[in-house]
Amino acid sequence: MERRMLGELEVSAIGLGCMSMTQIYGTPDEGEAIATIHRALEHGIDLIDTSDAYGGGQNEELLGRALKDRRDRAVIASKFGNIRLPDGRPGAKGDPEFARQSCEASLKRLGVETIDLYYVHRIDPTVPIEDTVGALADLKREGKIRHIGLSEASPETLKRAHATHPIAALQTEYSLWTRDAEAELLPLCAELGVGYVAYSPLGRGFLTGTITGQDSLEEGDRRRQHPRFAEENIAQNIKLLTTLNDLASKEGCTPAQLALAWVASRGKTIVPLPGTKQRKWLDENVAALSVSPSAETLEALDAAFQPGVAAGTRYPAGQMASLGV
Repeated sequence: MERRMLGELEVSAIGLGCMSMTQIYGTPDEGEAIATIHRALEHGIDLIDTSDAYGGGQNEELLGRALKDRRDRAVIASKFGNIRLPDGRPGAKGDPEFARQSCEASLKRLGVETIDLYYVHRIDPTVPIEDTVGALADLKREGKIRHIGLSEASPETLKRAHATHPIAALQTEYSLWTRDAEAELLPLCAELGVGYVAYSPLGRGFLTGTITGQDSLEEGDRRRQHPRFAEENIAQNIKLLTTLNDLASKEGCTPAQLALAWVASRGKTIVPLPGTKQRKWLDENVAALSVSPSAETLEALDAAFQPGVAAGTRYPAGQMASLGV
C-alpha cells in the first residue's frame, strides 16, 4: 500500500469513510460493515474516518467494536462540532468547553485512549478559530488526540488555524464533479504543508454509474434531499457519465476506479476517502490505486468535468451556508 503524508501523519494512500455504515445512505448491515473495516486493514488501509455526527455517535461505537482487537493497525480520524440547532437546522459549535466534552465522549464511544486525527467538522462563526484550535492543542498535549484537522474551512480560517497550531489535514469534498477546492484550498494546503483528504471522491456514489435516477435510492436515503440528485438535475448530471464510462472502458477499469485514480493523481499529499459499507466496493476502490490513466485520459476528464459542470449544489441550502466559514 502506497503511503502519503498529512502534515506529519503518515497514512495509506486511500482511506475508508464510515459514514454510510449507519443509517444515512440506505440501510446498512452491521456485520458487513465491520467485515468491510477488517478487509480495509487487510488491504493496508489504515486511515479510518468517522464523526460524532454520524448516527448520533452510533458510527463511532460501531468503529470501536470493529477495532477492539485491531487498534494498533488503524489511524482513527473523528470529528466534532457539526450539530443540529434546536429548530432542526444544521449548525456548528466550536467553543473550547464543547471541544473537550466532544472529544471525551468520542473517546468513550470509540473505546480508545487517543484519537489519531481529530477534525473540527464545521467551523463555528461565533468562536474565533484560534480558540477552537487552542483547545484541541491542549487535548493534544494531554495525549487525547495526536493531530488536528479542519473540515470545510475557508482559506482564511485555515491560515489562522495553522498559525495557532500546525494543522495536519484539511478535509473537504473533492471529485470530478466537485472541484471547488482547486481554486484556493489545494494551493494553500501545498503552501502550508497541510495534507488534503478528499471526501466523497465518488460523488456520493454518483460517479460509480450505479445511480440511474432517484428510484435507485431508498426512501430514507439522504441523497434524495441533495439538489444534485433531485429529479430536475439528476437527468442532466447522468449525461456526464457517458465520457467517464467511455474513458474507463478505454483504460480497462470501472468508472469508479477511474474517478478515484483522477483524484489520487492530483497531488501526492491528497488522500481520497471513499465511503462504503460493503467489501465488494472496497475491493474495487483499492484496485483503483493500480490504475494509471494516460495523460490523454486525464485531459479528457478535465475537459468533460470542468468546475461548476454539475447541475445543483452539493448540499441543500441550509447546509451550504455552513461550508467555507
